[in-house]
Amino acid sequence: MTITGIGPQSSLVVQALGDMRTQLGDLHRQLGTGKKSISYAGLGIQRGLAVGLRSKLVAMSGFANTVTNVGVRISLQQAALTRMAALGGAVKAAALNQQFSIDGSGQTATQRVAGTQLDEILALMNTPAGDRYLFSGRAGDKPATETLDHILNGDGAKAGLKQVMAERNQADLGANGLGRLAIPPVAGTQVTISEEAPATVFGMKLASVSALNGATVSGPTGSPAGITVDVTSNPNPGDSIMFSFTLPDGSTETLTLTATAASPPGAGEFTIGGTPGATAINLQSSLTAAVGKLAATSLAAASAIAASDNFFDVGAGQPPLRVGGPPFNTATALVAGTSANTVVWYTGEMGTDSARGTATAKVDDALSVAYGARANEQAIRATVADMAVYASATFSSSDPNAQGRFTALNQRIASALGNPNGQQKIQDIQTELAFAQSTMADATQRQQQRKLTLEDLLQGIEQAPQEEVAAQILALQTRLQASLQTTSMLYQLSIVNYL
Repeated sequence: MTITGIGPQSSLVVQALGDMRTQLGDLHRQLGTGKKSISYAGLGIQRGLAVGLRSKLVAMSGFANTVTNVGVRISLQQAALTRMAALGGAVKAAALNQQFSIDGSGQTATQRVAGTQLDEILALMNTPAGDRYLFSGRAGDKPATETLDHILNGDGAKAGLKQVMAERNQADLGANGLGRLAIPPVAGTQVTISEEAPATVFGMKLASVSALNGATVSGPTGSPAGITVDVTSNPNPGDSIMFSFTLPDGSTETLTLTATAASPPGAGEFTIGGTPGATAINLQSSLTAAVGKLAATSLAAASAIAASDNFFDVGAGQPPLRVGGPPFNTATALVAGTSANTVVWYTGEMGTDSARGTATAKVDDALSVAYGARANEQAIRATVADMAVYASATFSSSDPNAQGRFTALNQRIASALGNPNGQQKIQDIQTELAFAQSTMADATQRQQQRKLTLEDLLQGIEQAPQEEVAAQILALQTRLQASLQTTSMLYQLSIVNYL
């Protein structure tokens, strides 16, 4: 009789013991790492759900990073716009309060400060955030504007604002200095004033005229428009006539001439002559002098504003405009500046679509925010243009009309920087950017809540319950120990032990 221990089943017993040791090792790993498996394959039928949940969490992490990066960019934009508005307000206050006190440079102290403040604004527009310039539209790889020196003084053969202003001033004043108006000698008892022929876009345009006691007044009529005052009888002292003119910047100025018995008359007066004809001659003389003064003061200021608008109002298919010349004092039209002869102050992307849409970011599965900006947007452009005019204008102490021109310019600068109705304001841009910030904040809050829910679900799938694993380890250790003991006894079985 032969006793052979456990015989052919030994390999099965050993395999079972190996499986138990492998299972015990896996349970120890679960206890140490807290994870059910080192791969999705080990999660069984829940692996697909785990993969989907993990993918959503990764996407949410990407959205969070995007919100952080975009949030920094918008914060920089908001800071720049806030500072720009503050600087514009400072120049407005200076224009309202600065007395006419110029130094050797031909400027007031506040004008020189305005130049420094404008340089700061340009620097703000050209501040990059990482690898992107924030006010260049889609051209985020290059600065938004030219340098202050090039903008004001030109770049080689390219004209800057000061040159464009000087050429426009000549064109608006005209060869006779009367704002492209003609005031011929009196014909009998008729005083006439008319726009220059051929018609031009420059100078003053006749808007209206009031009645005058003792005269027949007509116009403005005809082409070019003209006004006729036929003095049929002498007016009384104190009677007046008003002429209104439209200036290049769209503003309106009114001249009032009052009849007086004094000779010579004072400013804004005309002397009543011995006859209607003599009175007409005196009216024509006073009108010519008054129009000349208006041209040298209010018209010159309006011309600077119009030139600045022509220079800075650039965009897609819209180059800077300048006077077609030389000669400039007889020019009749504006022409497009070219890249060879005129500085283009805005160097970013020029588009016709919304500036905000030039930079977008996806901050949720079905939600994007727009936060782009262009330095040539109306609100920014207007602030830069007005400050540039103020910083560029110069005056001469020997010019009798210098103070009047200074006052007229200051009034226009203060008005323009006061956020006129119907025009985009810097605060409008800030509001749109603030909406993007609010949208991102709401999206972040929703994602944080969703993230907690998804992490709980994923944890339920991937995490190994520690108490359950520990109990399984104890049970398996007991089974393994018993199996090992039994197997050891069986392997030691002999005929002696058997008997």
